Amino acid sequence: MNWLWEFPAGMYFDIGTPIENAVIYLSTNFGSAFDFAKAALQGFTQGVHAVVSFVPWWLTIAAVGVWGWKSSGRPSRGALYAALLLAVGLMGLWSLMLETISLVMASVIISLLIGLPVGVAVSGSDRANEGLRPVLDAMQTMPTFVYLIPAVMFFGLGQAPAVIATTIYAVPPVIRLTSHAIRQVDAEVVEAARSFGSTWGQVLFKVQIPQALPTIMTGVNQTIMMAVAMVVTCSMIGAKGLGMEVLIGINRLELGRGFTAGAAIVIVAIIIDRLTQNWSDAKKG
Repeated sequence: MNWLWEFPAGMYFDIGTPIENAVIYLSTNFGSAFDFAKAALQGFTQGVHAVVSFVPWWLTIAAVGVWGWKSSGRPSRGALYAALLLAVGLMGLWSLMLETISLVMASVIISLLIGLPVGVAVSGSDRANEGLRPVLDAMQTMPTFVYLIPAVMFFGLGQAPAVIATTIYAVPPVIRLTSHAIRQVDAEVVEAARSFGSTWGQVLFKVQIPQALPTIMTGVNQTIMMAVAMVVTCSMIGAKGLGMEVLIGINRLELGRGFTAGAAIVIVAIIIDRLTQNWSDAKKG
């Protein structure tokens, strides 16, 4: 009578082996394409890092302070953001912070280049929107460590697979909210624009996107925050920066080192979130 309580061992459907075989096939037969993509991603990330590093530290702090002041309308907020950023430098983590910001910026740029057009495309089709929804659900609920496995098999260790894994994890919010925002634009406003002879592009760029911009900016904010959340995870596949410091602190049981790097990640996340959130709120206003 055990069959009543124990699931039959013979009823087994293996989906792991076909997926693994497909990944091995792709990595074996299209290695040159992945090598090219890896070189391009590394070059892009290094370019972003070169731009970020070119700006003097004091100018970066001043710019963040002014941005925080202007975006929030409160000088104290700008001073707080500048002080927090200065604290990261005083903790000796400035260069590692730039590495982290470079990785986040590269991933966010790629996410937006993919996510915004896809969001616009599916906003005009109920069938496409419904078809894409389970894919986005899977991308957001899949454990983040799973993304590291194919990324490493295709691209090896380093910044390139980290950018790929971060992009896969961070792109769903901007797709969802871009599609949702455009679909929520008042139909009468859209119809009025069309009745005056506006083309599809004019309706999209002069009516729908401006109306939907606050919600789209919320999606951009969420994408940025999800990219920051991948910093420590991506350190496991060789991504340099603050996440690597946390990982080293864990491996060597150096509590202070890990906590300091973790605090720096929190500071960076808070500053990015507040600045982009203020920008989004300004669009709503």
